Amino acid sequence: MAKLVTIFGGSGFIGRYVARRMAQDGWRVRVAMRRPNEAGFVRTYGNVGQVEPVFCNIRDDDSVRAVTRGADAVVNCVGVLVESGKNSFDAVQGEAPGRIARIAAEEGVASMVHLSAVGADAESASAYARTKAAGEEAVQAAFPGAVILRPSVVFGPEDEFFNRFAAMATRGPVLPVVGGDTKFQPVFADDVAAAAQLGAEGKAGAGIYELGGPDVVPFRKLMQDMLAVIRRKRIIVNMPFAIAGMIGGAFDLLQKITGGLLTNKVLTRDQVRNLKSDNMVSEGAKGFADLGISPVAYEAVLSSYLWRYRESGQYSDIKNSARNLNV
Repeated sequence: MAKLVTIFGGSGFIGRYVARRMAQDGWRVRVAMRRPNEAGFVRTYGNVGQVEPVFCNIRDDDSVRAVTRGADAVVNCVGVLVESGKNSFDAVQGEAPGRIARIAAEEGVASMVHLSAVGADAESASAYARTKAAGEEAVQAAFPGAVILRPSVVFGPEDEFFNRFAAMATRGPVLPVVGGDTKFQPVFADDVAAAAQLGAEGKAGAGIYELGGPDVVPFRKLMQDMLAVIRRKRIIVNMPFAIAGMIGGAFDLLQKITGGLLTNKVLTRDQVRNLKSDNMVSEGAKGFADLGISPVAYEAVLSSYLWRYRESGQYSDIKNSARNLNV
């Protein structure tokens, strides 16, 4: 019988790429998530019955154990960018990874992959970065053979980075950014999934791997490249951290006042703290080269999905060609 992998958050941005790769390699895939009825699309990654979305609450031992039992490998892709209700940074990124790792070890799972993030640091001013570090520590304590992946900002058709700013660029002449000089090392979602696949299949040594694409680029330059792809001219305004912090605090307060009914998806104070530090692979860290993977450059992929933000969308190239015709 084909081996079974349980992917926590397997319908999310990176998780779906991992699920697709594992299915294509012949694995049975159990996609563990909060709302399996909204993840029917993952079934199409394999043959009938090969990929199955199932319910799981990662904050509950029994729920995690139910979806882990019988698995040969476990991949944890769950994470949050903004805290909401019970899904706090501590609960999702600090405590849940340790729970998954402990139960995976108790159930005799052969291999585990945990998705963390570049910048995970127990001493960081950012709660996001601190809880990522706490999750890593808990995983290594419970499952010493785990493979931990730390990607820089991840791009791809479903990303919340380039898509977000491209959408903003369609709404006005100014594109505000925070930390214009902060450096990023964009990494393609499927490259991260390839690394996760190696870890799940026991083809990668235990430990932490920092994953970044071939280019280290300041935030401002990323936005300039994005604007070039969507063919829009916008003024990029670098917002001072102090002002950004006040704006983020105001939106955080609004979320708190409304009891979470209005989730802060604009800018949080914690995101501002994160943007003060470069988001790139550390010197000497294990990475793609150690896994035998050649990462794809962001410039080679952006136009494949950001075309929809052009003024004429999919017809932009046709219109440009028509203008050049001799009448």
